[in-house]
Amino acid sequence: MPTYTPKASEIVRAWHVVDADGLILGRMATEVAAILRGKHKPTFAPHMDTGDHVVIVNADRIVLTGAKATDKMVHDHSGYPGGLKSRAYGDILAERSDEAVRRTIRGMLPKNRLGRQMITKLKVYRGPEHPHEAQQPQPLVIEHARARTS
Repeated sequence: MPTYTPKASEIVRAWHVVDADGLILGRMATEVAAILRGKHKPTFAPHMDTGDHVVIVNADRIVLTGAKATDKMVHDHSGYPGGLKSRAYGDILAERSDEAVRRTIRGMLPKNRLGRQMITKLKVYRGPEHPHEAQQPQPLVIEHARARTS
């Protein structure tokens, strides 16, 4: 059976808004990455970008469970000998929460040209305001990714 390839006219891109207030970072990131890839659509093809646009608001209110804020490290390497820099994930979330969320989601996308194209459809904002009103975004409720308050 040949691989299904959707035509350009069959690809319809919607806009989704995710309120990250109280959401667990990893659980939210997996669902957002699936939407960016287009895996929720019947026209999904692994070799094409069929995904939707996602706007994440309130990124500064995202939650890490357990001791990940202090124990989980993020490594950056400059490419030179001795150029490894490691920082705790909690520090990165405190300083640039929007970049920490973008980095987490980017790690769940393909590591090629296709993944770089998909990450351009992600918009992350620290606060509740965003400038994407003209696209008529649909609110996306990610309920099971909420942190437990008990």
